[in-house]
Amino acid sequence: MASSDKLVIIKYNAGNIRSVSYALERIGRKAEVSDDRRLIEEADKVIFPGVGEASSAMAYLVERGMDKLIRSLQQPVLGICLGMQLMCLDSEENNSRCLGIFDTHVRKFSPGSEFLKVPQIGWNKLAACRGPLFAKMPLEPYCYFVHSYFAECCEETAAIAEYGLPFSSALQKQNFYGVQFHPEKSAAVGQQILENFLAIPS
Repeated sequence: MASSDKLVIIKYNAGNIRSVSYALERIGRKAEVSDDRRLIEEADKVIFPGVGEASSAMAYLVERGMDKLIRSLQQPVLGICLGMQLMCLDSEENNSRCLGIFDTHVRKFSPGSEFLKVPQIGWNKLAACRGPLFAKMPLEPYCYFVHSYFAECCEETAAIAEYGLPFSSALQKQNFYGVQFHPEKSAAVGQQILENFLAIPS
């Protein structure tokens, strides 16, 4: 990504947006945090982060027409955590209908034993990584997760993690990318993933 390229982080009613912005600043990239339709449409890269609850986030997006806007984007788009989940068909979190970009469903983890706590909080290993987000990566990198819901594995799964069962830790469809983990909290691996996203041709 050239220094003159425009990078926009979508602003909506979900947390964690500023921490993504700070992570980009650490690698020398400045992003505008905005909900302005024109700025988002004209950006070379768009990041759609979020920590929060699916139904209220979707209601906010629909009310402002941002659901249609996100689906219409042609440049590379990266969904992070809740952002990735909202790009799926639907979520069990309050029976939320989502953006329908990725052809998979979001389910809630069920505690299977005293060792499987919900939410999953901490480092977990990725496997079967594919696509441009994982260039220059170790074979099975570790990333940092905080989530109670997960996207089921599907044809668009770009990386898998295990937490009681396998789930999509990354998704990719055309110009849309998603990661369940937090690259901004995943040390050198997360930094490389952000740099890889920024290097994808617009």
